[in-house]
Formats: sequence, structure tokens, C-alpha cells
Amino acid sequence: MTDKEGRGSQPRPTSRAPAGQSAEGAAKSAASPAALLSRVPWWLVALAGLGIFAAVSFSSSAGYKVIIAAVAGGLGVTISVSIIAYACSILLGLGLGLMRSSPFRPAKEVATFYIELVRGLPMLVILYYIAFVGAPALASALNWMLAPLIRAGVAQAIQVRSLDFTTRAVLALTLGYGAFIAEIFRAGIESVDKGQVEAAYALGMSRRQAMLRVILPQAIRNVLPALANEFVAIIKDSALVSILGVQDITQLGKVYAASTFLFFETYNAVAFFYLILTVSLSLLVRGLERKMKEGKRYAR
Repeated sequence: MTDKEGRGSQPRPTSRAPAGQSAEGAAKSAASPAALLSRVPWWLVALAGLGIFAAVSFSSSAGYKVIIAAVAGGLGVTISVSIIAYACSILLGLGLGLMRSSPFRPAKEVATFYIELVRGLPMLVILYYIAFVGAPALASALNWMLAPLIRAGVAQAIQVRSLDFTTRAVLALTLGYGAFIAEIFRAGIESVDKGQVEAAYALGMSRRQAMLRVILPQAIRNVLPALANEFVAIIKDSALVSILGVQDITQLGKVYAASTFLFFETYNAVAFFYLILTVSLSLLVRGLERKMKEGKRYAR
């Protein structure tokens, strides 16, 4: 008996290989040069090549060695300003995020007003405002509050110059990034499944208990990559503190370039320092995101 094309009715041979062979073939195809090349992050290879070229150029040039030594003195200031401002902005952002998500309307309105106001201003404007308007206003307010003690000779009047520009820069970065981080926390709180919140209430938890034990742990886990990205951003924006004379990487590079007129070489070194910091942190963020995705997949 034949089919319409005249072929016999015997079972057709299939191209499916045994399970062992198919797995072996899949492994061979995954290990093929083309497959390996397709998984190579070429952007990272290009950055690594650029970094190696810069490192070789810097180490082989006596002029670059002097520039690196001059600029590296601001590395500690850049890192310390970024870490302190980031830690303070996390605390401020968490408080504002909780207020923004609160059913208590006055708290929600106050937080929303602050967030929308600050997010609408450039960071440079915030920095100038805090340094030259906010700091004198803060000193005047503290002197007004301590007026009885000052008149009694118990305390001394606070001078504006008592607040150095590094402190003002940290305060400005904290107030600015606190608004952005508040929105990250708000989004994380809203991303928690409402069924879990209702289950917490069904177990007899108050809103405060449900927030601390159920909502916040999951919200923070969900927004960890976004928070890490904000740290990368705050390191880059820390270069703005150089306009106040804070001796960070950018300020020292600017001073050295102005005195030697080696602008190209000096700002190459400055860019190299910032790239080392930000690229390494970006790779850590990518690794964190990948591990979180794997954890969610295994949890299912």
C-alpha cells in the first residue's frame, strides 16, 4: 500500500537522535566557537582593552606618573563623600518613601511636595543653594534656637564658616538623591503582592508590623539593583563638589591642569579614575541582578 506520492506506507525514519546523543550534540553546539563568541560581552572587552592601554601608557610615561600621584590624592575624598551621602540619602529616601506610601494624607502630601520639588531641580542648583543659601539659613536658625544659651554665655554663636564645604556638599547630595531614592522605595513597596499584605492583616498584624515584617523585606530585595545603580550615579555626581573647592579627584585635576597646562593628560587621568570606580560597580550590579533573577527562578 502506497500513499499519494507513491511512497510506501512504512514508518518514516525520523531525524530525532537518542536522548544521550541530542544532549551531547547540544553541548557541542554550545561549546562551538560561534556560540562562545556570541556570549562574549564585547563592550566589556573594549573597555578592558582601553583600560590596559591607559594603564600601560600611564606606567611608561614619567609625566603621567606625576599626574596620577597628584590626582590620586582626591580619591579618598571622592569615595568618602559618595559613601556618606549615599548612606544618608538611603535613610532619607526610606523615610520619604514610607511617607509617600502612607494612608495618612498629610504625611503623603508633604513627602510628595518634597520629592517633586527636588526632582525638578538640577543637582548643580541644589548644590549652590545648599552651600550659599541653606548653610547660612541653618546657622541663623540654630543661633535663634540657642539664643538664651548664647546670651547666658553657655554656648557660642555658630558661624557659617563652621560648616565646611565638604559638609555642605554631602548635605546637598543627600537632599537631592534622597528624593530619587524615595521613589525607588515607593515603587518597591507597591511591587509587593497585595495578597501577602492581606494575609499579614489576616494574621492579626498591624500596618506597622506588616510593613516591617512582610512588605519592607520584599520591597528592599526588589529594589536592590536600582539602589546600587544610584550609588554609581552619586559617584559620578560627586564631581560637582569640585565647584565648591572640595579637594576631590576633579578639583585636584583642575588645579594641576591649570598650573601645568597639561589638560589632555590630566583629564585622561581623571576620567580613568572615574571609569575604574563606575565600571567595577556596574559589573557588581549586573552580577547582583543575575543572582536575583536566578533566585526568583529557583523559588518558582
